[in-house]
Amino acid sequence: MANTATNDDAATASDSKKRSIIPLILGLIGAMVLGGGGFFAVYSGLLFGQSTSSPQPASLDMDFAYVPVENLTITLAGTSPPRHLRFSGQIEVASRSHNEMMRLQPRFLDVINTYFRAIDPQDLTEPAALIRLRAQILRRLRIVAGEGHVRDFLITEFILN
Repeated sequence: MANTATNDDAATASDSKKRSIIPLILGLIGAMVLGGGGFFAVYSGLLFGQSTSSPQPASLDMDFAYVPVENLTITLAGTSPPRHLRFSGQIEVASRSHNEMMRLQPRFLDVINTYFRAIDPQDLTEPAALIRLRAQILRRLRIVAGEGHVRDFLITEFILN
């Protein structure tokens, strides 16, 4: 009698193993089918396909002029020994307002000078420093000039010693 009970337990354990493997196999097959279908849809262009129109290059608006920012030599605050920054750039403005922007050149210099004096010298040594500086200066120049006058700011010289 004990022998029969052992055989029934072994048969039940064997059946439960077979039943627990079937959902796993079905899940793997389903994942493979869905993955293959997703790959085919993306590869053939059905999903995230390219647009039918070819991309057109941006038209260049040639209606601009430059206002030079003279060479500035700025003593950076809070450094020992004192460190200096030599800086120059160009402000891209709409040509219709070039004369007005030339009159604002002293204000532009003041804004740039004030910004560099307030910045931490360690921030200037980071790899992305020029991108951040350019964006911050451009934002300040647009505030000084007013809406629609300043288009861009170009850094032409940046020497830190």
